[in-house]
Parts: sequence; C-alpha cells; structure tokens
Amino acid sequence: MEDFFRQLAAEAPRWNFIFFYDERSWNRIVEGLYYTLILSVACVILSVVIGVVGAWAQGSPSRLLRNIVQGYIQFFRNTPPFVQLLFFYFALGQFTPTYSPDGWLQVPIISNVGWAIISLSFFAGAFNVEIFRAGIEAVPDSTREAAEALGFSRMQTYTEIVFPLAFRVSLPALNNNLVNLIKTTTQAFAIAVPELLYQCVTIWNDYPSAQYPTMLLLFVVYIGLVGILVFGMHKWERALRIPGYGV
Repeated sequence: MEDFFRQLAAEAPRWNFIFFYDERSWNRIVEGLYYTLILSVACVILSVVIGVVGAWAQGSPSRLLRNIVQGYIQFFRNTPPFVQLLFFYFALGQFTPTYSPDGWLQVPIISNVGWAIISLSFFAGAFNVEIFRAGIEAVPDSTREAAEALGFSRMQTYTEIVFPLAFRVSLPALNNNLVNLIKTTTQAFAIAVPELLYQCVTIWNDYPSAQYPTMLLLFVVYIGLVGILVFGMHKWERALRIPGYGV
C-alpha cells in the first residue's frame, strides 16, 4: 500500500498522500484526530450541561440569577466564537495561575486545549440554554401543577417531570447546535491546538504537494464525525419518542 501512494505521488504530484507512507506525517494525523475527538466530546458534554443548568436557572425565583444567565446568553450569542476564543486565551489566559515543573519554566494550569474547550463550550452552551428553555416552556402548565399538587419540590418537578419531557422536545434543535459545535472546533487552530486542521496545515506547509490530500482527509473526517453524531441523535430521538411531544 505504501508503494502505491509513493508511485501516485510521483505520477500525480498534486496528490501526495504522504501521511500514508511517511511515519512522521501519519503520527501528526493521529495526534490531530485525537485532539479533534477530545475537543468534540468534551465540548458537546460540557455545553449540554451548561444548557441544562442555565435553563433551570432561568426559571429561578431569584431575579439576580435570571439576569446573570440572560447576560451570559447575550454575551456569547452576540459575539463571534472566534473572537471569544481569542479573548479567553489571550486576555483571560494572562491571569491564569502557573506552575513550574522544573523550577524554571512557568506553565499555565489551563493549556490552550483547556481554553478551547471552555470557550467553545460556553459559546454552544448559550444556545443550548435557549433550546432547553423553549423545550421547558412547551411542557403544559397543568403538568407542573399536577406535580406540585403531589408534593414535588421545584427541583424534583424539574428533574423528574419537566426536564425529561422538555428534553424530548429540544432534541431536534439540540442536534443542529451540536453539529455546528463540532464544526466550530476547527477554530481552535487559531490558538495552536494541535487538532486535525492544525496538523493538516503543518503537513502541507512542509509538503505543498500534500495540500489536496490533507484537505480531502479533513473533509472526510468531519463528514464522519458529524454523521456519527446525527445518526446517534436520531436514534435517541426515536427511542425517546412520546406521542404529543414533538419528536
């Protein structure tokens, strides 16, 4: 197989699949895919948690808490995610405590990978809050009233009755937002997170003839990641389907 790609590179210089026969380039691709998966999984999970907590806080009796959540939503929804990423890494990163593993080098406790996860999760989480809020509002008031009549606390009503129903309503919109989040993880390239796009760029900078193949690889990988997420979410929607609740 390696000989085939070497011969292809010799006969068609623009299609140099160097990562299939050069160990160093292959290791870059593997590392990039690893960080892409880390970013995607971590951001998806954290953004959903933020959405759930934020939607619950929006219904809080505390006006201060509701205003804080609303301010968070407006900030992250009305500014570009790329600008947010740079702000978190370059501005807030200046105030990050450091440690010295060797007594000389000062290393921030939050790496560029950590800042990418935090920034992108808060960005997607702002949209998830609104998605879950809309789902909660779709649950009939009579359902809440019945839970209260049975002696459920506000927290019990939310976690055991309202949110499970709201989650089903929210799944289609949540699916779209999480797909966009996975595609947005490529912006971590700007702060030198060694995800797949970053590694592909380093490869074609070293080997300009590998530009087309690396871009093709990047395209296929993201189609695969998004396809897996969409397939899983659609199966989840079907499994949780309740007649009358929109999924």
